[in-house]
Amino acid sequence: MVDNQGMEKNTATQILDVAQNMVRNRGYSAFSYADISEQVGIRKASIHYHFPSKENLVTMLVKRYRQGMMRECDRIAKSGTDPDEQLMQFAQLYRNGLQQDQICLCAMLAADFAVLPYPIQTEIRAFFAETEAWLTALLQQGCDAQLWTCQPSVAQEAKSLMALLQGAQLLARSAEDGYEVFDQIISPVLAVKLPEP
Repeated sequence: MVDNQGMEKNTATQILDVAQNMVRNRGYSAFSYADISEQVGIRKASIHYHFPSKENLVTMLVKRYRQGMMRECDRIAKSGTDPDEQLMQFAQLYRNGLQQDQICLCAMLAADFAVLPYPIQTEIRAFFAETEAWLTALLQQGCDAQLWTCQPSVAQEAKSLMALLQGAQLLARSAEDGYEVFDQIISPVLAVKLPEP
């Protein structure tokens, strides 16, 4: 017996996976259902069945990406490591994006923020709010444990660190040795927070 529900879910996941790669590499405006259709090997009508519009597709895509980031943050938080190691693991999430020559989905979409439909904007804002809240809590744990010097506003420091990581991805993407550039940008900032080995 064929599990049609499972097949539909698998097709929807494939569509989201391909769309995510395209958006992270090209941005919102530079991909179409025809591009996805070609890569997934299905008709455009099949994509419309799962995602009636590009707005619907990208809204679901950002929601999935946001949930994935929160799962990663939860995994890091539950790893049993100290806040300094957790901070390194968080930074590594952004460094890992360079493996596929990709940057954060929400950073890429934020470049087009003014022209994005409202539901997509809402999901992007939620991504940044949740990620910054998690990072703020992590930085506060490090402050409470006296692992590093704290700024007057830990929330502002979290926002600055997010901007640094995403900016480092952008610059690294255009460099010949992206990893080296990424590390050169973030190492001085992390060195202030992390103890000497």
